[in-house]
Amino acid sequence: MFAVLKTGGKQYKVQAGDVLRIEKLSANAGDKIQFNDILMVGGESLTVGVPFVAGAAVQAEVIAQIKGEKVIHFVKRRRKHSSQRTKGHRQHLTLVRVTDVLASGAESSGVAAATGTADARRTAHNAAAAPAAEAPAKPKRAKKAAEAVAE
Repeated sequence: MFAVLKTGGKQYKVQAGDVLRIEKLSANAGDKIQFNDILMVGGESLTVGVPFVAGAAVQAEVIAQIKGEKVIHFVKRRRKHSSQRTKGHRQHLTLVRVTDVLASGAESSGVAAATGTADARRTAHNAAAAPAAEAPAKPKRAKKAAEAVAE
């Protein structure tokens, strides 16, 4: 059985036992994760999602957080200035091993959903901002308010 999943803006065709290098996820090595954005599930019968297959999922185990190969961007300005500049970076990746492809029953599996680092930052930010506690009243203002009520 195979599935086509979407993560990190890319699509991957996977089956049980595959090892993938995907965009960084907020999970540690050894964690079990579940991809819920499944575009197609195949095997004995082919199921194509509109846009996603309902109830389908791919479960995987995080092997490691790694960096990709170094990408070098060389900039050279010709003619008058003849300046040169080298820029580069290494992309952060997550290495995962696909353990299971579920055609149905993904909601009741109990495995944590795979989220990217941007999603994790967004939820942490929203959770921190939500419980805005009321600031304690300042003593001088409380005293003035009490005097105003007494008059």
